Amino acid sequence: MPAASTTLRMLAVSVIASLTVTGCQTFEDAGVAMERSDLVNDLAARLDRALELTYSADYQLPGGQTAAIVQAQDPARSSYTYPGGRLTVTPEAVTRCTATGSHTECTLVAPPTPAGKPTVALFSEANRQGLATPPVVVGLLTAAALDPQAAIKQTDTTVAGRHATCVEVQRADGDFTACVTTEGVLGSFTGPVDGKPMELALSRYSETVQQDAFDPPAGANVVDRRPGRP
Repeated sequence: MPAASTTLRMLAVSVIASLTVTGCQTFEDAGVAMERSDLVNDLAARLDRALELTYSADYQLPGGQTAAIVQAQDPARSSYTYPGGRLTVTPEAVTRCTATGSHTECTLVAPPTPAGKPTVALFSEANRQGLATPPVVVGLLTAAALDPQAAIKQTDTTVAGRHATCVEVQRADGDFTACVTTEGVLGSFTGPVDGKPMELALSRYSETVQQDAFDPPAGANVVDRRPGRP
């Protein structure tokens, strides 16, 4: 199972635990907490299910830049392309590529183990470059659900021809809007991540994946730092 899938489940479970162990709540407060918990779990479940699909998703970023998420199964593989680089996770390796002009440098490290506990930090570079990954979106929803002062509004829309459920969140740490398609693909996101404004919108969705989607870019300089490799 991809690293992100385990992360999403851990975040969803933490929401349920935190909302159900709070002792000083009125019945009305508890009802609000459960509604928020249900909303977070629904969106997290959609994102989690998407990690078991094969698809390609292109995103439009500000300034005409683009990003992409590609996934395939048997075995489970995922690739996140963003301005200046790409992160690929396969059973064989985690590959981080950085592009400078016409030169691309890729580093291979050991993949997450099935028993490991991957963290959102795995996607930190993608986040810094403008691609809000599903684990980060779930984390923001989690924080909003646990914030009694947060205002959460659910709406529906269409993104790249796909129906999507959206949540508009207003809270002291920053307002954001996130949309998730019926398939579970991140449809759009607008808001701050680690203090940086971020905006993306799904521009194309396909249930097919190019054969070389998980290979290092052609002509890239590849450095293999996996244990036991020469």
